[in-house]
Amino acid sequence: MKTQPLVLASTSPYRKLLLEKLKLPFVTAAPNVDETPLFNEAPEQLAMRLAAAKARAVAKEFPEHLIIGADQVALLGGRKLDKPGNFENAVAQLQAASGRSICFYTGVSVLNARTGRQLNAVDACKVHFRTLSHEEIEDYVRRDAPYDCVGAFKAEGLGIALFQRIEGDDPNALIGLPLIQLVALLRRFGVRVLGASPQPRKT
Repeated sequence: MKTQPLVLASTSPYRKLLLEKLKLPFVTAAPNVDETPLFNEAPEQLAMRLAAAKARAVAKEFPEHLIIGADQVALLGGRKLDKPGNFENAVAQLQAASGRSICFYTGVSVLNARTGRQLNAVDACKVHFRTLSHEEIEDYVRRDAPYDCVGAFKAEGLGIALFQRIEGDDPNALIGLPLIQLVALLRRFGVRVLGASPQPRKT
């Protein structure tokens, strides 16, 4: 049986790079979703709801596909963080995080657009920051320019030098797509990342 084609409902270059790790063919699409939280909505519920909504948002465009949606919510001291957007905001976010922890909730959803079946999961990860000097923070922001990253760091880049430790099951989730959870969801839709198409051995 032929596997359904995959769509990543995201324009994030970081999520695209992460999904490429699985070495499965896919295309990307831009979801149009209102990301406003509901009243008293828990962060993990928000992340999972938006991930599912993003997958559904492109279903009409790809009616025969398996669609992957993802969303991430970050909290510092109970306050939701946004992408900093510029140097000053990035410095301010890292100053606020210095010596503290940011909790990241990353939702992932897989929708079978053909049948309407949809499965969701959420990954929780906590980043503990070192106590950072103003000089370290400004040097980091200049060098890594994490303006489009919630939390104002790139964990896959120099941002790792800001951390004391990370608590979580999947380092990919911190960047925006929990691949361990995604692989498990895809298997439930019959998509095997390993073992489906064995390559001939080289002699």
